[in-house]
Amino acid sequence: MIDALNISKRYGKTLANDNISLTAAAGEMTVLLGPNGAGKSTLIKSVCGLLRFEGGVTIGGFDNHTVDAKRLLGYVPEFPALYPMLTVFEHLEFIAKAYRLSEWRADAEGLLRQFELWDKADKLGKELSKGMQQKVSVCCALLPRPKAVIMDEPLVGLDPHGIRELKAAMRDLKSGGRALLVSTHMIESVEGDWDTTYILNGGKVAAVCRREGLPPGKTLEDIYFSITEGDSTGGGNSTDKADSTGEGGEGV
Repeated sequence: MIDALNISKRYGKTLANDNISLTAAAGEMTVLLGPNGAGKSTLIKSVCGLLRFEGGVTIGGFDNHTVDAKRLLGYVPEFPALYPMLTVFEHLEFIAKAYRLSEWRADAEGLLRQFELWDKADKLGKELSKGMQQKVSVCCALLPRPKAVIMDEPLVGLDPHGIRELKAAMRDLKSGGRALLVSTHMIESVEGDWDTTYILNGGKVAAVCRREGLPPGKTLEDIYFSITEGDSTGGGNSTDKADSTGEGGEGV
């Protein structure tokens, strides 16, 4: 559903993403895992078409800059950006009009109740806490019933109820055949639900892990720390682990 090929992005002399390729399949949760500064958010924004980059991205077979691709995509940014003078419900109405949705009000009400925002429907964006803004951002992303959903650090700032509901929503999306691409630095937030994980370090894919392909007795956490801590303690550069296929990462 989401296919990125040879993505490179520079900020001046800094190479934030170095020839990264990935696939997020329908009905699966694909995770971008890495420490702060690994290049996760830059890659997410490139995939969403928010940055200029070298390489190519398709969503459902459509170039990511096209309207056809954007109709298939829901995006939850790391930092919610609400309109300060629109109410919570007006944000959903705006999304409904932008996507030309019909019969959307029941879905909007259901999302607001699910994330405990129904009593905040008339509050302005500027009146909301960071956690509430994040919840509104999630509701806006899910309202069009997208085929692919991209989330950048989606659990940061949420209260325990919000975390529980968002995790449940992510499982529902996955079981409903949606493609999920989730960026995080918190392994525990995806531990029970991931299918494929791309571990980023220093702007490169250091390893590609499939849940069913983990070595016996090893966890995703074990592999993650062997890469990130090994690099920081002089145990070798994790980018040297690239396999012979040229995919930019080691299959695990």
